[in-house]
Amino acid sequence: MKSIVISGPTGAIGMALIKKCIEEKTKVLAICHKGSARIKNIPKSPFVQVMEADLPDYQDLFQNGGLPEKYDVFYHFAWSGTVGDARNDMRLQANNIAYTMDAVELARRLGCHTFIGAGSQAEYGRVTGKLTPDMAANPENGYGMAKLCAGQMSRVVCKQRQIKHIWTRVLSVYGPYDGAGSMVMSAVSKILHGEPTAFTPGGQMWDYLYSKDAADIFYALGDKGMDGEVYCVGSGQARMLKDYIKKIYTVVREHQGMQEEAHGEELERKLGFGMIPYSEKQVMHLCADISLLEKRIGKINLTDFADGIRGILETNFEYARKDVL
Repeated sequence: MKSIVISGPTGAIGMALIKKCIEEKTKVLAICHKGSARIKNIPKSPFVQVMEADLPDYQDLFQNGGLPEKYDVFYHFAWSGTVGDARNDMRLQANNIAYTMDAVELARRLGCHTFIGAGSQAEYGRVTGKLTPDMAANPENGYGMAKLCAGQMSRVVCKQRQIKHIWTRVLSVYGPYDGAGSMVMSAVSKILHGEPTAFTPGGQMWDYLYSKDAADIFYALGDKGMDGEVYCVGSGQARMLKDYIKKIYTVVREHQGMQEEAHGEELERKLGFGMIPYSEKQVMHLCADISLLEKRIGKINLTDFADGIRGILETNFEYARKDVL
């Protein structure tokens, strides 16, 4: 794999994948949202070329030639309406399906032999036990429905265009350049600035994967992923959400050179566990079965969660500042 294309490259996974490619001397065409403030975070490197184009622009890109060069693998991360009420904006989510088909056609024009799409655990809905590639998908919101449909339709289009198709279902990835509104980034920022926090009771069993580890997985899939397969991308380990939050608190306080005297129930009250009720369709168990993934790419080396939070504080400090949120 000598060169790749990444759509939507400025999030946690995309940025980590760019850094991985620079390390591996793999060329990157990073297609970014026009005018994105995050473009400035993309590392300056002779291996990275930045291009600005919005999702509706994909169908027209390079229709009349002018290709920068040929590429090997197309990673499709770009997606509109990933959080909040937008996840149930059905017209918006339906547009995302069409944009995914446009991305496949763009991959063909760029000479890519492989298309890798970033799906979501939301495709499954609420389940118990580990998420497997062949588990029945019953999405409960427009976002999950659109991701499921985009994966299925893009597989057909790729087959028609003789492009290898790989679909991933990503669980909870955290790390530098994650959105400021994510649970991890929000908790880091509030604790860092001494602001009050409030959480659900935190009894959810959750699977968190550090962005660098996710990038290693996606990079390996570019070479070793099998046509037509679906891979669950996670750590394969689940811990109680409140334990993750407590660990965030401990690491941030250590970063500040402070020790916390509150422990146990006192610490839980201080952090505000139970102040927010579970949502009506709260997912209570989220864990990936990564056996097929590791069968294809080998053993995944996982970053300890505490080290991942340290990575955020050390390399993405500006995203934890009040004036950025």
